[in-house]
Amino acid sequence: CPVGNEPLLDRALDRLAGLGLTGCDRVAVNACYLGDQVVERVGDRAHRSVEPGDPLGTAGGIGNLRDWIAGRGVLVGNADAYLADPAAPPGPDLAALLDGWDGDTVRLLGQPAPDPAEPGTFDGHRFVGFSLLPWRLVRDLPPTFGDLVRAVWRPAEAAGTLAVVPYRGTFYDTGTPADYLAANLHAAGDGNLVHPTASVSGRCHRAVVGAGAVVRGTVTRSVLWPGAEVHTGEHLVDVVRTADGLTVPAG
Repeated sequence: CPVGNEPLLDRALDRLAGLGLTGCDRVAVNACYLGDQVVERVGDRAHRSVEPGDPLGTAGGIGNLRDWIAGRGVLVGNADAYLADPAAPPGPDLAALLDGWDGDTVRLLGQPAPDPAEPGTFDGHRFVGFSLLPWRLVRDLPPTFGDLVRAVWRPAEAAGTLAVVPYRGTFYDTGTPADYLAANLHAAGDGNLVHPTASVSGRCHRAVVGAGAVVRGTVTRSVLWPGAEVHTGEHLVDVVRTADGLTVPAG
């Protein structure tokens, strides 16, 4: 799933590489839904953990990797988290999450919530995609469905061993069409982001146009996936279009 013409999975792996974390002995990727595509995309850049059957959730996926983790602390990242800090490149923008870690507490990357008391917040912050977990809390996670919120984060919060590290950049979780579009438009800035292999004879305004896409009509605040087409006379506004012609409203 591309944001700014770069697959979110590649963005996540590049961010880890910016922290010096590379290779199958230090980086693992969970795969379940469309797992074959994930495995193919990862290649030999990371250890590939293919979850059998239904997804195991954020806690079960780590439990499934227990033998690979083997006593180490764990930096957990959601691949669908879009992060961008104008003051630091991917990787160094997360450095504060790791700096001075004692290896025993739980850390979450967060941003102040508009309402500090809203459900799902931690110390008045919303979670923004990355957490740091000690081995003592990872070793007992079973390889069955579960989530980190209930299995690790809330218990650590109750025990006074959870800390939130603020993230100063921009964050979108890309989990809805609206947030996915917003992340792409942020990546494009005030102009257009057009892949060199795309063909544009029409007009674009704040658009992200993927590899091999063809624009003969008009595209405004929209995302075209690789191979997508916009025909003469069409005017797309606030949508995502795929190569097979699926058009998803993002407004």
